[in-house]
Amino acid sequence: MNKYSLSALLAAGLLAGNLATGAQAADLGGDCCADLEERVAELEATTARKGNRKVSLTVSGFVAQQVLAWDDGVESNVYITDTGSVSIGTHFAFSGKAQINSEWDAGFLLKIEAMNNDSLGVNQDTDEGGNVFAAVQGNPGSVMALESAYWYLRSNRLGRLSVGQQSSAADNQAILPDGSGSLVQANYVMYDVQGFTTLVGGNRTGFNWGALANCHPVGGAVAADCDGYPSNVVRYDSPTIAGFSASTSWGEDDVWAVSGRYAGEFSGVKLAGAIAYVQSSDEGAPGATGANAGALANGGLDVGHLQIGAYAEHVQSGLFVYGAYGTEDNEVTASSRGAGRLNPDGENWYIKAGLKRQVFAIGSTTFYGEYGNNDDKMTAGLFDAGVTDSELEQYGIGIVQNVDAAAMQLWVAWRHYEGDLTCDSALAGATGCAGVGLAEGNSDLDEFDLVKFGALINF
Repeated sequence: MNKYSLSALLAAGLLAGNLATGAQAADLGGDCCADLEERVAELEATTARKGNRKVSLTVSGFVAQQVLAWDDGVESNVYITDTGSVSIGTHFAFSGKAQINSEWDAGFLLKIEAMNNDSLGVNQDTDEGGNVFAAVQGNPGSVMALESAYWYLRSNRLGRLSVGQQSSAADNQAILPDGSGSLVQANYVMYDVQGFTTLVGGNRTGFNWGALANCHPVGGAVAADCDGYPSNVVRYDSPTIAGFSASTSWGEDDVWAVSGRYAGEFSGVKLAGAIAYVQSSDEGAPGATGANAGALANGGLDVGHLQIGAYAEHVQSGLFVYGAYGTEDNEVTASSRGAGRLNPDGENWYIKAGLKRQVFAIGSTTFYGEYGNNDDKMTAGLFDAGVTDSELEQYGIGIVQNVDAAAMQLWVAWRHYEGDLTCDSALAGATGCAGVGLAEGNSDLDEFDLVKFGALINF
C-alpha cells in the first residue's frame, strides 16, 4: 500500500494555499521554503503524532462480496452476502510497530469487521445476515465488531508475547496451512449454509445445518475450528527455527491452547502443517453463553479439542492436496439428559485437492474439488432431544482466479450438503424427536445445493 508522511501532505496543502494567492504566488524564491518547513513543524507539533513518530502505521484489510444462489429442495433464491465473519469477511485493520533496538520491537493490531450481510446469518427467511460476530459480542444489529485489539513485544531470539483480544494458539490452526489460494472460498467451516434450516420430506425441522457441525468450546458451527473466536488472552509465539514454530495461550475463564506449525520445501514440493489442542471450561466464551448454559447444572463445562491440518503442493505441476481433521473430548457439556450422559466425542475431516497454474497472464488460477464429513457433531439441543447419531456430508468444486494487478480474487463455486440423524425420544432430556422436527429412528435430510460467484479486493 502507498504510505504518505504527514509532513508531505501538509506541505502540499500549504503550498497549494500559497499558489492560490496572487501576491505569494509571484515570488517562490528567497526564504519561502524555510518558512514553509517552519509552518509544517508548528502544525505537526499540534497533532496526535507528537512524541509517537517512531511508531509506524499501516492500514490494511479487504472487501468481499458474493452472489449466493441456493436451493433447499422446496425453495430457491439468490442473495448477495459477505463471505463470513471472524477474519474471513470484510474488515479493516490498523497495525504498527516501533524498533526498540536491534533485538526488540513492539507493536499493536486493531482489527474491525464491517458487514451487514454476513453469510453465517442468512437463511430461507432473511437475506440480511447482519454481523454474526457483533451479535456474539452482545451487539445484535451492529454492523461493526471488534475482532482484535492487542499489543506485543517481540525479540528476534526469544519470540513474541502479545496481550489483548486476539486469536488463541489454536484458532484457525488446521485451516492456515492451506496454500491453495482457495482458503476463503472453500474450507470446513459452515460459512455458506450454517443459518439455513434443514428439511425432512419437504418440511422444515427445528434446527439448521450448522447444528450438525457444532463445537462445544464455542457453541458454534465451526467444525474443527473449535477455538475460532478471538478472545482476551495472553499468547506466546516462538521464533521459527528450521521451519518449525510453536504457540501457547491462556485467558478467559479458563481456556488454554497450544499449537505447533511447520512450513518448508523439499525436492520441489511445498509442505505445511499444524497441530493444535484447546481445553475450555469457560461457559461464557464467545458464542457459547447460551449454548453451554446447561453445563452449569452438570458442574461446569469441560471440553477439549484436537485439530490437525496439512498441505502439500508440487511446485512444477501445481498439483496440491490439503486435509484437516478434528475431534472433541467431552467431559462435561451442555446436555440436560442427566448426570453422566454427555454428547459423544464427535469428529470431522475435510480434504481438498486440485491444480494451481498460471493459465492467464493476470494471475494464477486454482481449480479444486472438496469433500468434508462431520460425525456426531450435533448440538447439545439435538442431543437433548434424543439424537443418538448424526452425519453431515459436503462436497463441491470451484475455480479461483487471482488478478495480481488489483490484489483481487474472483471465484465461482458449487457446494452440496446432505445429512442424516437417528433419534430416540426415550433418551430425551427435553423436547423429544418431534420437538426438533424428527421422526423416531432414522431421518434423511433433504439435500441442499448452492452456487456462489464473488470477489474480494485487498488493500
